[in-house]
Amino acid sequence: MKNHGLLYRFLVRWIVSSLGLWIAGGLLSSHIQLGGDEKNKLGVVIVAGLILALINAVIRPIVVLLSLPAILLSLGLFMVVINGLMVWLAAWLYDPLEVSSFWWAILAGVIIGLVNYLVTAILENRE
Repeated sequence: MKNHGLLYRFLVRWIVSSLGLWIAGGLLSSHIQLGGDEKNKLGVVIVAGLILALINAVIRPIVVLLSLPAILLSLGLFMVVINGLMVWLAAWLYDPLEVSSFWWAILAGVIIGLVNYLVTAILENRE
């Protein structure tokens, strides 16, 4: 993925964020709601994935830089909290995405991170 342009990397980030949200919504369905009915769920997942991808592209690097001491002191475990914070922020910005508490947002962030890791590993092995 390193040889591709900025637009390609963002589109992959958007797709992975949407896929991760869809999986997290399925696994944690009682705590993460993706819209009202099944008909609107795909649209909610796509828009929420876009918002999460934008947050991860713009806000997350700033938050990581500002919280670098906490990340270093926790040996990187604070990144889990940052991932949850980004999911929580996406849910706050986009009403159809509902997360019942910050702890469930952290768990959703872990699931999205695992999906991101797997998809990235698959794409890098393919090249």
